[in-house]
Amino acid sequence: MEKTDGFIALNEKTLVDYIKATPTLCSILGNKFEELQVKEVGDGNLNFVYIVTGDSGSLVIKQALPYIRCIGESWPMTKERAYFEALALKEHGRLCPNHVPEVYHFDRPMSLIGMRYVEPPHIILRKGLIAGVEYPLLADHMSEYMARTLFFTSLLYRSTAEHRQSVAEYCGNLELCRLTEQVVFSDPYKESQYNRWTSPYLDRDAEAVRQDNLLKLEVAELKSMFCERAQALIHGDLHTGSIMVACDSTQVIDPEFAVYGPMGFDIGAFLGNLFLAFFAQDGHSDQGNDRKTYKEWILRAIEDTWNLFQKKFTALWDEHKDGSGEAYLSAVYNSSELLLLVQQRYMKNLFHDSLGFGAAKMIRRIVGVAHVEDFESIHDDSKRAYCEHRALEFARLLLKERRGFQSINQVVLAIRDLNLDKVS
Repeated sequence: MEKTDGFIALNEKTLVDYIKATPTLCSILGNKFEELQVKEVGDGNLNFVYIVTGDSGSLVIKQALPYIRCIGESWPMTKERAYFEALALKEHGRLCPNHVPEVYHFDRPMSLIGMRYVEPPHIILRKGLIAGVEYPLLADHMSEYMARTLFFTSLLYRSTAEHRQSVAEYCGNLELCRLTEQVVFSDPYKESQYNRWTSPYLDRDAEAVRQDNLLKLEVAELKSMFCERAQALIHGDLHTGSIMVACDSTQVIDPEFAVYGPMGFDIGAFLGNLFLAFFAQDGHSDQGNDRKTYKEWILRAIEDTWNLFQKKFTALWDEHKDGSGEAYLSAVYNSSELLLLVQQRYMKNLFHDSLGFGAAKMIRRIVGVAHVEDFESIHDDSKRAYCEHRALEFARLLLKERRGFQSINQVVLAIRDLNLDKVS
């Protein structure tokens, strides 16, 4: 196979040879290769992912390709995204080791990461949501992950010197940032060759998005925030396909879009994907299970996630208010009353940011290039379109009216008040 700048795209066979030549990976597998099994499982849009299992150990190998896998070589994409993914996995893993898999090995020329295999019974959260599985610790775990990774990489904890150095490093993840700018904040609001939707059912809905000037004004503000605001080290693609779950465990993977950006982008991505899962449930209901109980669980998970996040994030702030963070110097914000006012304003703005980004993420998954299995696995086109229409209607309302919501409970109530969860 052609080799360029030290890069070779591996397959099941050549991957074993690569592992044998890499001592770190050999040791994870106990230096035993007789019964080694390699399975390619990358069902995402960008990369190859291999699960490697043997009698004495297991690991995952992820390799970035020089193009977008779901499109092909007609859409080139830098392999350097693997560097930023490895960097973010290590940093987030240091800050929140309970919810981020360990990195064993990184090969920059090969754009290859070797990491801990998140073993069964873990499955991708999106698949669990489609199957109607309740995860009692999901909100607790995800709020912990987001609170710790966002707080400790922000100026609430760090000096401006540290922060600017890190921002400069991650500015190199330019191409994936530009991809986000295009597919989240631009393409759904104009004619684009990559846009798709459940046609003809959603033709008018897609047109309505492209003609909604107020929606475009709000999206412009979110795009500016994403491009300009280096608030914290964000995962950058924190949807339910980037999270692996078991009943007692939650692991966040795939931070290749990592960059210093607005905190609300991560929070919104997670909440927005839970909203998508909620609206998809009617398409997965049947005579044996109308999914109403499960829909209520999803809404509780949404409420609990934000409420727990807010509690944990402000607790970290209180704990470190006299530390090295330079956003709000203790010498200036030197009374508990003033600090409380600062925190209330900060969290209110973050809440509204999160709602906006969450809504934008919902819209792009319905009328943009990359859709979600929650809807795509509904085989009846008319039923799928009905679920997507309701999700899109809610997302447009949420994006335009997000500042009117003062609590996550009000957002959940808005779904019920609009009768959007009523089966037609």
